[in-house]
Amino acid sequence: MVIFHNEKYIVLETFRKNGVSVKTPVWFVEDAGLIWIVTRKLTGKVKRIRNNDKVRIASSNFSGTPKGKWFSGNAQIVQGDFAKNAISLRNKKYGIMAKLIGIFSAKKGDYVVFSIKLDL
Repeated sequence: MVIFHNEKYIVLETFRKNGVSVKTPVWFVEDAGLIWIVTRKLTGKVKRIRNNDKVRIASSNFSGTPKGKWFSGNAQIVQGDFAKNAISLRNKKYGIMAKLIGIFSAKKGDYVVFSIKLDL
């Protein structure tokens, strides 16, 4: 099931330990009924997801302003072939921009991939 067909960005809402939400616009891909996000190890969203796997997402513009309905779900950090596949799909979807962003974000650590299973 494809929910965000032809969308370039989603806004990801994660939660701090104190319950305060943090909204971040992110690139994503959809595959195998899941949303996949590739980021870097030292980003805040990775820390928050490790502490609390509850997330919400909505289609958005570049700056993270929601454009549609919010969906709740659970995030899970993945490794191995799942991570490699998600990175490959992300590179295919975003092309040269994915490579450029990868170069400039390298100081934030290795890639981390997480999947989101939505509560539909």
